[in-house]
Amino acid sequence: MKDDQHQFLRLLGQLPARLTAEQAAWVLNCQVHDVPALVAARLLKPLGNPPANGIKFFCTADLLESTKDRNWLVRMSATIYQHWQKKNARNKDEAVRPPLSTLSFSPGEKTRVSDPASASG
Repeated sequence: MKDDQHQFLRLLGQLPARLTAEQAAWVLNCQVHDVPALVAARLLKPLGNPPANGIKFFCTADLLESTKDRNWLVRMSATIYQHWQKKNARNKDEAVRPPLSTLSFSPGEKTRVSDPASASG
């Protein structure tokens, strides 16, 4: 937020009517990369119908009301934990898997390699 916006809001004595994902994360005391997981779990609802790759805004009043509900906070925390647990498990599985480009042969299998020098002669 720019300094002049910050000063204006301080004079006004209230938060802006809508918040960006970053500002919503500040209010919820979570990281900005947690917000998409909360939207996917339908715990946060962006204003309007923004495109998937568009900037999403959230209603300040709705957000502040949700933060007063202990059950909502528990669901929010569980959603974030679950999201990162799944994501880390996926990353761990990908790191353990061998790359597809490696070749494996059974012990009794014979391979034939042609010699480019003998092929031209």
